[in-house]
Amino acid sequence: MTMSVEPQATETGLVFPPGFVWGAATAAFQVEGSTTVDGREPSVWDTFAARPGAIRGGDTGEPAADHYRRAGEDVALMRSLGLGAYRFSLAWPRIRPGGTPSVRGIAFYDRLVDSLLAAGIAPWATLYHWDLPQRLEDLGGWTARDTAYRFAEYAETIVGVLGDRVASWSTLNEPWCAAMLGYAKGVHAPGRADPAAAAAAAHHLLLGHGLAMDVLRRDAPRVPAGITLNLYPVTPDSDAPEDIEAARLVDGQQNRLFLDPVLRGGYPADVVADLAPFGFEDVVRPGDESVIAAPVDWLGVNYYRDYRVAGTPRPGSSPAEAEWLGAGNVHFVPDPAAPLTDSGWEVRPGGLTTSLLQVHRDYRPVPLYVTENGAAYPDVPRDGEIADTDRVAFLDAHLRAAHEALEQGVDLRGYFYWSLLDNFEWAEGYAKRFGLVHVDYATQQRTPKRSARWYAEVIARGVLQDHPESATHHSPGHP
Repeated sequence: MTMSVEPQATETGLVFPPGFVWGAATAAFQVEGSTTVDGREPSVWDTFAARPGAIRGGDTGEPAADHYRRAGEDVALMRSLGLGAYRFSLAWPRIRPGGTPSVRGIAFYDRLVDSLLAAGIAPWATLYHWDLPQRLEDLGGWTARDTAYRFAEYAETIVGVLGDRVASWSTLNEPWCAAMLGYAKGVHAPGRADPAAAAAAAHHLLLGHGLAMDVLRRDAPRVPAGITLNLYPVTPDSDAPEDIEAARLVDGQQNRLFLDPVLRGGYPADVVADLAPFGFEDVVRPGDESVIAAPVDWLGVNYYRDYRVAGTPRPGSSPAEAEWLGAGNVHFVPDPAAPLTDSGWEVRPGGLTTSLLQVHRDYRPVPLYVTENGAAYPDVPRDGEIADTDRVAFLDAHLRAAHEALEQGVDLRGYFYWSLLDNFEWAEGYAKRFGLVHVDYATQQRTPKRSARWYAEVIARGVLQDHPESATHHSPGHP
């Protein structure tokens, strides 16, 4: 299952291989709204959003982008952009509220998949994008081993219905975020700040992945399945031993903690040692690693940034926070030359090439997809138009980085922009806009931004044109 034509560079631009998947992504809690409709039960994010001060502006999952009621309109929008695939997540609290399959909750995804197929858009379904039912969190959440088995039970319910109509299945989205931001740093749901809980959650999430892969192999054997990880290159600030050690620790917990058990069959010894003070070895039982190592058909790479780290403070550096366990001596060193997104993240497209190459060189052969890549910008409408030239520049630069990986031999099969729609951006609420399509939250009017039209042209041609006039980078807030 390899690409038949090599990527090319022509006089007019960079040509992507035939069959390259062009898509966009969303997540259930971020776009659906309708949080109490058709029997849906509360998720950890509903509970967390109700906590005073947890979410910027006191925002909640209502109304989000009202996708639950406007899915037909949104599928037509995707078709107008020429998307070949739509990556979305399934809401566990809709599908098994109270632990019992819901006919009404399942019916929404049944209709969505059918409408996507009718529009010629491949449905890419993710089983888990962080919306754990609150009733399971009350029983320990991902710190409890039983949650992994309840996840497999949920997977069995929905895979049994959607089965082969889904073009590709993903078990988990960014388990690092669910474990470390949710259970260690406490800035994501469920809002716990307990490093031992985070270590246990990381393992049980991966165990759930392996158990769900068993379900997918049994119930949808002809459909490709994989997992989606947020992988960020980590570079030491210098050759000093303390900087090299800082990079090893962060790379271990950000990348290798998840890549190694999935693609190599076991946890890396140095990361296990790093996590030992937090009880990690106590939660890993004999046989777990072989379950996690269930062969995947593809790996999703979510890329937003890279890290330069030091073992001692540097001018302008900031200390590591709780999401890297035992990282008290780690400091993050900024690149003052890098443009910043509206989230304050450095725009460093070369890191995407590096991430893809690292997986390609260091692990067994596996097809790769960029399953998320995107940026928030202010996106102020002017005369009914959103001229988001920053996002166009971001897209252009990162697609060039993806093509560079192709040219260096990476088996990269597709690219999904994050996000199709402006949406609920977790702890940032509605303050950050990542969408190709602007959403007016008061009226739910959708307005494709300049970036949406630019991306549609790239998709139609399969070519990234040289020096597009619209891809000149501007400072954030100044389109």
